[in-house]
Amino acid sequence: MSYDKENIFAKILRGEIPCDKIYEDEYALAFKDIRPQAPSHALIIPKGAYVDINDFSKNATNEEVVGFNRAISMVADKLGISEDSGGNGYRVIANSGNDAHQEVPHLHFHLLAGRPLGPMVYPIKSES
Repeated sequence: MSYDKENIFAKILRGEIPCDKIYEDEYALAFKDIRPQAPSHALIIPKGAYVDINDFSKNATNEEVVGFNRAISMVADKLGISEDSGGNGYRVIANSGNDAHQEVPHLHFHLLAGRPLGPMVYPIKSES
């Protein structure tokens, strides 16, 4: 999958589409998800044009990788969901590719919290 400069997150980064911003620095932008799946649901995107985690891991500079990863904890602290900030914890999810149901071809992490989230994935039932 190649990077689509017209994807919704690219437009948000360019200021063409508004977002409910939570956090921003030189490496990342975080904003509220418009279809929240938990009481607290933020999206964190790198400012660079990366399709998914594979593209980012292979092509981002070390500075971008460190800065983006630090932004995740900054957002969790700002939202008060990290244990360090008095919360009960959170889940970080990044979908990559069709089977993972990645909807936007720009790397993005979902940060979910605010209730018990249950198991990450249910076990596959064996066919015997």
